Amino acid sequence: MNGQRNGLNNSAPNGLLMVGHGTRDTAGVRDFHQLVELVARRAPVPVAGGFIELSPPPLKDAVAELVGNGHDRLGVVPLVLAAAGHAKGDIPAALHREVARHPRLGYAYGRPLGPHPTLLDLLDERLGAVLDVAERADTTVILVGRGSTDPDANAEHAKVARLLWEGRGLAGVEPAFISLAAPGVPAALERARLLGARRVVVLPYFLFNGVLPARTAEQARAWAADRPEVEVRCAGVIGPVAGLADLVLERFLEARSGDIRMNCDTCVYRIAMPGHEHRVGAAQHPHHHPDDPNHHPDDPAHVHAHA
Repeated sequence: MNGQRNGLNNSAPNGLLMVGHGTRDTAGVRDFHQLVELVARRAPVPVAGGFIELSPPPLKDAVAELVGNGHDRLGVVPLVLAAAGHAKGDIPAALHREVARHPRLGYAYGRPLGPHPTLLDLLDERLGAVLDVAERADTTVILVGRGSTDPDANAEHAKVARLLWEGRGLAGVEPAFISLAAPGVPAALERARLLGARRVVVLPYFLFNGVLPARTAEQARAWAADRPEVEVRCAGVIGPVAGLADLVLERFLEARSGDIRMNCDTCVYRIAMPGHEHRVGAAQHPHHHPDDPNHHPDDPAHVHAHA
C-alpha cells in the first residue's frame, strides 16, 4: 500500500477526512468526535470524520459533508495505529466506493498514526498516571494491542513495545494482544510473573475507549484476583488529547505534500508471507455500515485491489 493519490493530479487537498473503525461503546464514539473537534480547531482546511462500520456517522456522510461544501480534494487520515486490514484494505475499499458516488472526488491517503514518538510519549503519560517514577525500575509493562491476522501489524506492535522500553527506566515491556493474535493478556501476565515480576502495569495501546480496552482491563483483573503476589495496575487509553490531534494533522500535511512513506516490504497483500500466500493481490471490500443502505459488496465498483 503506497501513499495513494486518487484523482488529485496536482491539486492540493482542500479538506481533511478522518476515518475511524467504529465501536458500539458510546464513550469510544464520544472520544472520536472530541478528537475530530480538536483537529478541526488546528487544521488549515475543513475537517469531517466518519466510521467504516458500527457507529454513526458513516464514512459516506462525512464525505458528503465535505464534498457538498465544495471540498472534493481530500487528505484522508486513517485513525489506526498500525497498517493492518483496516488501513490496507477496508478503508481504501470504502474510499473507492465514495469515488463511485462522487466522480469528482480525489484524495491523498495518509499513513497510519504509529509508530511515532508522540504516541510513545502519550503512552508514557498514561503510565505516569498509575505509576510513580520511583517504581519504574521494579515494574513490568504489558502493552496490549488489538491484534491482527496480519503478521506485519503484529510485528509493528512488538516494535512499539521495544521502543517504549528503551530509556524509560522500566524493568521491561512485553507485547500482548486482546484478540486474533498471541500472546493474550493472561498469557503475557503469566510470562511476566514467571520472569519474576511483582508489579505489572497493563497498558492499552488504543486510541479510544471501547469494547476491547474494557475487555483488556477485565482480563487483567481476573488474572490478578488469583495471584495476590503480583500487583496489577491498569492504565487508560491514549484518548482525544492535543498531542494526538497534532499527530493527525502531521499525517494530513504529509499526505498533502505527497511525502507518504508506507511500509510495503512485509505487506501480506504484496509479499507471499508464510501462511498468507493466498492474500497476495486479494481484492478488498468495504465493511457494511448499517447507515449506508446503498452498500452492495459484490458490485465491482466497490472493490479495491492492491496494485
